Amino acid sequence: MGISRVFVANRGEIAVRVIRACKALSIETVLGVSSADRETMGARLADKVVCIGPARSTDSYLNRQAILATALATECDAIHPGYGFLSEDAEFARLCHENGLIFIGPTPENIRRMGNKLEARSLAKEFNVPLAEGSARLYSADEALETAEQVGYPILLKAAAGGGGRGIRVVDAPEKLKAAFEGASAEAAAAFGDGAMFMERYIGNARHVEVQILADNHGNVIHLGERDCSLQRRYQKMVEESPAPGLSDKLRQQIHESAVTLAKNIGYVSAGTVEFIVDMDRSQFYFLEMNTRVQVEHPITEAVTGVDIVAQQLRIAAGEKLDINQGEVKVEGHSIECRINAEAPLRGFQPSPGRISRWRPPSGSGIRLDSHGFEGYFMPPYYDSLLGKLIVHGKDRQDALAMMEQALAGFEIEGVETTIPFLQYVIVNDDFVTGNFNTRWLEKVATTFLESQAVDS
Repeated sequence: MGISRVFVANRGEIAVRVIRACKALSIETVLGVSSADRETMGARLADKVVCIGPARSTDSYLNRQAILATALATECDAIHPGYGFLSEDAEFARLCHENGLIFIGPTPENIRRMGNKLEARSLAKEFNVPLAEGSARLYSADEALETAEQVGYPILLKAAAGGGGRGIRVVDAPEKLKAAFEGASAEAAAAFGDGAMFMERYIGNARHVEVQILADNHGNVIHLGERDCSLQRRYQKMVEESPAPGLSDKLRQQIHESAVTLAKNIGYVSAGTVEFIVDMDRSQFYFLEMNTRVQVEHPITEAVTGVDIVAQQLRIAAGEKLDINQGEVKVEGHSIECRINAEAPLRGFQPSPGRISRWRPPSGSGIRLDSHGFEGYFMPPYYDSLLGKLIVHGKDRQDALAMMEQALAGFEIEGVETTIPFLQYVIVNDDFVTGNFNTRWLEKVATTFLESQAVDS
């Protein structure tokens, strides 16, 4: 392989995941850590650890120059950005190339074009990928009011430069639009430095379905099936599964083909995910966005296909051809992932930092845990609260649900509060078990969970 030493520019469970993938390919790793992350699992596993700055992510994990300088000083030939932080920063990818470092991800142009939500919509339209009715860039509430009359209520306001659930509002009446627009625009400006918005027709009974793409530098593009990521709280995913339940074979195939079409036509390279909204009432799907990085939920796709997505990222970055073609991709069984966050569900899902005094994860056939947690680890308050991802792989969905219920029940964590009790409540809910859910469902379940706990106490 043309890569011998990788600088891992991330933290937490994804840093551990990348380091392990590199080790399997006999690639050395250098982990850049903040001053708060010197004693992490990633730091234990990496071949070399270098502090890149203080705890604040703006001074460490988001500090382009510090990361580049450290990668060069430690004689790395590539940088893996993981997800979040600089993973979808086109300027950072460009700087890597300019400094002779391989960016393990797509091209800067791929990132830039798909990171701009309006340009991504324009490209989808150009290549005949279905789009929900929507608008161009909106700069004012007056523009939004005029456009909403044409699109029809309810509408969804979204940040043009946004992601991660920030700068999003659902509006069901004209009198609510001005306040919603101003609030979303201010949130977007603070988060992304751009307060411009756009609008889409809001789909009430919607599923969030995404397709995993792999593409090399030789023109080969394949998909690895799809994932359902509809179980979201405040636009943050909590439970994902593959394959997506409740889709017809025809609709599933159309979604796959649309994702591959888009990736091929933009000259995409590396792992990526094309996301869609599925209108379950109409059995229609619409392009949502493309994430130009490895996804948090990639393990469920790995489970059902047997393809190591991070290893494929590394091989593609080294210039190799994909070692699997579309005909060889087989989806077998069913996989479910639950995100274990260090949060307190009964206190509004507030972060729960602290030292882990007991760590007894479940194990067994079909159970996988991607985590940086261990007994004695101090979960810092400075970053995302994700502590790990519990993944099960069963022969079918019913089997996977039973496995997840058992795995969650057997996961012992003390010292920090976690979302495990809430996830246990979700997994056995009749609507979830029967597939009767959509993107709004989990918010309602969170309310009933709090009510049930109040009654029990």
